Amino acid sequence: MKRMETKLPGVCIVEPQVFGDHRGYFMETYNKRAFAEIGITTEFVQDNQSFTAQKGTLRGIHFQNAPMAQAKLVRVTRGAVMDVAVDLRGGSPTYKLWVAVELSAENKRMLFIPRGFGHGFKTLTDDVEFCYKVDNLYSKACDRGIRFDDPSIGVDWGEVAESLLSQKDTTAPLLSESDCNFVYGEI
Repeated sequence: MKRMETKLPGVCIVEPQVFGDHRGYFMETYNKRAFAEIGITTEFVQDNQSFTAQKGTLRGIHFQNAPMAQAKLVRVTRGAVMDVAVDLRGGSPTYKLWVAVELSAENKRMLFIPRGFGHGFKTLTDDVEFCYKVDNLYSKACDRGIRFDDPSIGVDWGEVAESLLSQKDTTAPLLSESDCNFVYGEI
């Protein structure tokens, strides 16, 4: 495993070692010891998978409030996405800053997103399969989202068709109107 830092401390790209030959390839997508060696000691408790049929679909920006906040390890098994992490920790030196990383079945990269960050992605191809591990179980009571186009954050998603957004995402509040309870140093 190889770890590459992003401009947001704690948010990192993980590149697995891929062994390939004329038959195809093999890679470990998660190995507790290998991840600990690159500084990720999060204990994951749930795996999730989504499918998105149409290119240009946007999902996010999502998170779970404390005490059910989640760290995520995300990857794409089919297609490609622009994956985004946003620092939502009040008082953080990187508060409201974001990073975007292309994740694809071809590049096999993963993105680790610690607790205290919002997450979203936009599909770059049709027929995207998106997988993620989380370190806390889903909690409907703590499930939250903020507007993908919140001007105080300014994520550059490119063109977004309203028809390719869920009702949850189009009606999400701005960060200033949300009850996001992340505080830098406490998450």
